Amino acid sequence: MSGGDPARTAVPPPPGIDELAVYRSLFGAYPDGLLMVDAQGIIVLANPAARQLFDYPGDTLIGRPVDELVPDSMRPRHAAYRHAYGKAPTSRPMGTRIDLRGRRRDGSEVTVEISLSPLRADGAPSGPAYVVAAIRAVDDYPRVKQALQRARFAECVAQLGRLAVNAREPQGLLDQVPAAVADTLQLETAAIIVFESHRSLLRVLAARGLAESIATLPCDDVARTLVGHVMATGEPVRIADLAQEHAVPLAPLALTHGLSSLLAVPLSDRGRPSGALIVASRSLRAFSDEAAQFLDSVGSIVTTTLQRARTEEALNHSQKLDSVGQLTGGIAHDFNNLLTVISGNLQVLQEMPACTEDAASQPLVDAAIRATRRGAELTGKLLAFARRQRLQPTVVDVAELLASLTSLLRRTLDTRIAIQVDARPCACRVDAGQLEAALLNIALNARDAMPDGGTLRFTSRAGVALPDELRDAQGPDRPRSDAPAAAQRYVAIAVTDTGTGMTEAVCERAFEPFFTTKSHGRGTGLGLSTVYGFARQSGGTAAIISAPGAGTTVTLYLPESLGLSTLHPAAAGCEQLPAHMPVLLVEDDPDVRVATRLLLAAMGCEVSECPDAESAIEHLSAAQRLGRPYRLLLTDIALGAGRSGLDLARHARQHLPSLSIVVMSGFPDQTPDAASDGPVLRKPFTRAELAAALLRSLQSAPGHEPG
Repeated sequence: MSGGDPARTAVPPPPGIDELAVYRSLFGAYPDGLLMVDAQGIIVLANPAARQLFDYPGDTLIGRPVDELVPDSMRPRHAAYRHAYGKAPTSRPMGTRIDLRGRRRDGSEVTVEISLSPLRADGAPSGPAYVVAAIRAVDDYPRVKQALQRARFAECVAQLGRLAVNAREPQGLLDQVPAAVADTLQLETAAIIVFESHRSLLRVLAARGLAESIATLPCDDVARTLVGHVMATGEPVRIADLAQEHAVPLAPLALTHGLSSLLAVPLSDRGRPSGALIVASRSLRAFSDEAAQFLDSVGSIVTTTLQRARTEEALNHSQKLDSVGQLTGGIAHDFNNLLTVISGNLQVLQEMPACTEDAASQPLVDAAIRATRRGAELTGKLLAFARRQRLQPTVVDVAELLASLTSLLRRTLDTRIAIQVDARPCACRVDAGQLEAALLNIALNARDAMPDGGTLRFTSRAGVALPDELRDAQGPDRPRSDAPAAAQRYVAIAVTDTGTGMTEAVCERAFEPFFTTKSHGRGTGLGLSTVYGFARQSGGTAAIISAPGAGTTVTLYLPESLGLSTLHPAAAGCEQLPAHMPVLLVEDDPDVRVATRLLLAAMGCEVSECPDAESAIEHLSAAQRLGRPYRLLLTDIALGAGRSGLDLARHARQHLPSLSIVVMSGFPDQTPDAASDGPVLRKPFTRAELAAALLRSLQSAPGHEPG
């Protein structure tokens, strides 16, 4: 046996075997790509596997620089490495690096592993005459391919997640999702499609590829569409061959563009299905569980982004309305004081002989008084919107109220308008008068939207949950019910017309104060804003669904009451104010004080005046000591610096328990507490309202005897 290295012992070929033919066959049949490159980096031989890997037909690889098979970004580094390798060539097996990239003929890249073997020519003093490179596409390894795919999925999800966190506008992110998903899955088409229930259509929020030609997908039956199927099942849908799929209904997105395979995952909104994220391809392919999980992760990002956008929009809208409400409440007191002065003086003037005997003056005064009433009504509407009006909630039988209201409307509306009522037995706790006014406001708007007649329909349903999209806009208001907030149920009162309808832009602004589409002089723009303010102040909210030519539905959601009760308002007293009744009037505004004193004097009262609480306390004490006590105290809540009218009322109740007290207020959200024990007189007020408030206070005084 020879003592040499067995590995270096040449083994002669078997007899009859052409050694050169064998080597050529092995070179051609080798499964990895083989390239023989000379010292100048020129390819001199390439086997079929190499030609297929780099997509070069025939012998077109021969004679090309090997650098052409390296991506542009790696060529300088590759050239330096090749130069250094030529000086010290060694065999390099596969598996030492896995981050090498090859460049195909079309410019696309492939991850490869490469082994190098120097091949010296006989007699060469140094350096290889040739280098044989064995090249294997790493993507061909199933395990490696799966790992790379997972890495791409994770990178895409992370990138979209960062965009979602930093995006100021959701559409900016949505526009990037289809392209990112399609590139990651190496597909042609991707789309985000949501279902808009109030318009019964599917809307494409963003798309890539063939889906870009689709704007909206109106559907007679959404359940018969692919998106409807995904929403109904709540599970991903994977279709490797659309031509063979008959169980899943398909949308135009899949059928009309020659697509062959499809993957769709549902989008949700607070646990409810709201649409689908869809990817599709012209080629047949089976979608893996990892691909479905990846698409579901992207769908979660899309869902979160849409929910955040809706929440922020609702918050911004609520803040804008609250700002207007704060402004309205801030000017209410001063405006009501002005109206009180005007109204009071006009009422006194109205009864003066010079006016009653002058046929020309009386109509002018009457018109001015009516104008002050309209001013007071306007202020009331603004306060209703601002949710600062004083409500008197009671348990209201909704069916009974609707029956009474529609009976009135049938007598007053155009006879071409048919009125229908579908009222289920239900009760809600609200201010009955304000609810009736709100429904009347909605009905009059509906009438204006049906100039040629139509149908006006009232419906009521009990036990309704507040829709999610409205719950975001509830803000700090709380349902006025004994039920926990999470379990709160509402009565939904809907008013539907068959009128002209509203565009989406108009619908979004319909509740804004002073916004109106009516011609100049036909509307103030406060009708629906008043409705909205009343519903919010009552612990509920309001919603509008409308489309051009499809009519409008305005729905009030009001806190449900557990039972009906019949209210028996106290009968109005028949007593008259005592003649020469001593009254102490406390008001810091001199004009309001004069106007109110004139009204009291006209009713036969003996009036003393004070501008603040301190002087009023002195007057009350002095009158008591002299044995000529005041019978009634009429004070404003706001008395400037010092004690308020409420402080004065508490002091008087404590030291003069027999004194009747009436509190005036120009602030809509200020009410006296139990310590004042007196009625509230809202500014501006009429002479009759003033007399009624005084009489109620006298009737509730200790020791009062009717008569």
